[in-house]
Amino acid sequence: MEIIYDGMLGETPFFVIKLTLQHLQQIEELQVEVYEALADQSILQPLSTEEFEYILNGHGMMIGAYVGEELIAFRALLNPPIDEEHLGYDCGIAENEFQRVLYQEISNVSPKYRGYGLQKTLATVVMENIDLEKYDYVCSTVKPYNIPSLKDKFSQDLVIKGLKIKYVDKLRYIFYKDLRQEMSPNFTEKQVISMGDTTAQQQLLKQGFLGTSMFEENNGWFVVYEK
Repeated sequence: MEIIYDGMLGETPFFVIKLTLQHLQQIEELQVEVYEALADQSILQPLSTEEFEYILNGHGMMIGAYVGEELIAFRALLNPPIDEEHLGYDCGIAENEFQRVLYQEISNVSPKYRGYGLQKTLATVVMENIDLEKYDYVCSTVKPYNIPSLKDKFSQDLVIKGLKIKYVDKLRYIFYKDLRQEMSPNFTEKQVISMGDTTAQQQLLKQGFLGTSMFEENNGWFVVYEK
């Protein structure tokens, strides 16, 4: 068991490892604990046993944070099957590069260990452990107004590349990052749109704008678009 990160949660030491199939039961038990504690269960799409097995069998990567023997958080990256729903289409990635795309999948933190920035820590650790020989892009989908998840993506320098219906009937932001880009682009135009104004955001995205950040003002959330 190779520890890839360690630190403190207040007075409590924890460590992070890459997870394997032998951790599946702990992963699923933690997912149930997290899901049942949510006030709004629609913000989390739980993964099935088969989906966890697919990732753990080499189609991506999962890392887990432990306090002693207890799994207290995990984070997953998925190398997805190539189908008509592939986010590469939404992000303008060439089809012959789809196998070089990872999705940021589920991220769960035990309710007992909230408030320590653990999700953000695991985001940094998982991104630092991506095999750059194999992968060039990270994509993800997030429901509008899922503020913690949106903050999480922006904190890792992912940008909004799309806003559309995915998974049959769910409106989702589509986030994207090119892992080969060292520098942030130099933007010359900027517009701010209410998160609730889907049409205006979609028009900007069609014009080549990218969603780069967000903020709260007068009890409303706004997205900053730049190009």
